Amino acid sequence: MYVRKLIQITVLLCATFFSCVNATASENTYRLSTDDVISVTVFNEPDLNLKETKINDDGTISVPLLGQVNIQGKTVLEVETLLNELFEKDYLVKPQVSVSIDEFRPFYINGEVDKPGSYAFRTGMTVEIAITLAGGFTERASRKEIFLASEGNKNERRKVSLDDSVKPGDIITIEESFF
Repeated sequence: MYVRKLIQITVLLCATFFSCVNATASENTYRLSTDDVISVTVFNEPDLNLKETKINDDGTISVPLLGQVNIQGKTVLEVETLLNELFEKDYLVKPQVSVSIDEFRPFYINGEVDKPGSYAFRTGMTVEIAITLAGGFTERASRKEIFLASEGNKNERRKVSLDDSVKPGDIITIEESFF
């Protein structure tokens, strides 16, 4: 009994650790874009902090003292470096800026699902989870004709399976089955 509990706790701790590592790794490579929501913290400067700030259509955020700062296509680490440099240039001595992603931009799903539209992205999103969020397949949906257009290349659709990953900004299309 004791050994079983110990194994369960160990498995739970490992799963938690690896999901945290995975989330951090994805934040380090994830490129920010319109509709992402971020928070900016400037150590010992609470008046400069931004909480849950949505990135504008032009890829900018409004930062106190700095005005509009373009962060389109940058990683969290790149934005931290940029803001540190901008604050240090004219305003602060050795600023310490921290940036976090509060909410990813949505993904989109259309075609033969019960509720087509945009949905909040979650880490670990797959095509199957996206279809479930959209109410599932319609009666006429093809389970084999599922296409995904990535945000960076909307004109090129690729055929995907239910296990393929979905990223923020992706467009999933479920085709109609003829039989």
